[in-house]
Amino acid sequence: MPIIMSAPLENLETQLEMFIENVRQIRIIVSDFQPQGQNVLNQKINSLVTGLQEIDKLRNQVQDVYVPFEVFFDYIDQDKNPQLYTKDCVEKALAKNEEVKGKIESLKKFKSNLLLELYKTFPNEMNSYRAYRKDSM
Repeated sequence: MPIIMSAPLENLETQLEMFIENVRQIRIIVSDFQPQGQNVLNQKINSLVTGLQEIDKLRNQVQDVYVPFEVFFDYIDQDKNPQLYTKDCVEKALAKNEEVKGKIESLKKFKSNLLLELYKTFPNEMNSYRAYRKDSM
């Protein structure tokens, strides 16, 4: 399912992607540095600085975006895709939902058995109860 983003988030994502690509290119240049590549390296470093300035300009437009700390600590810091956070949260919610549904079913069965046993033991009182609470049985 694609994520629908607002224009400021799209702009930030584009800037971050360009910044990451620029860093990747700088890493390639530096890893096999040749003196004749100094001008290209300088251009890339200047482009890197410009990219950081552009990212900084977008900061005010995305200040209201909340990113859970778990995304940073459990995903980004461990080199995992941060989009997995949403998937994992949904899976945890589904598991918890199944657990709660099981508890609800158990309580419904308990209520039914309890009412049945109460009716066997206290038929008059249960008839009064049934008359008082028509929705309970």
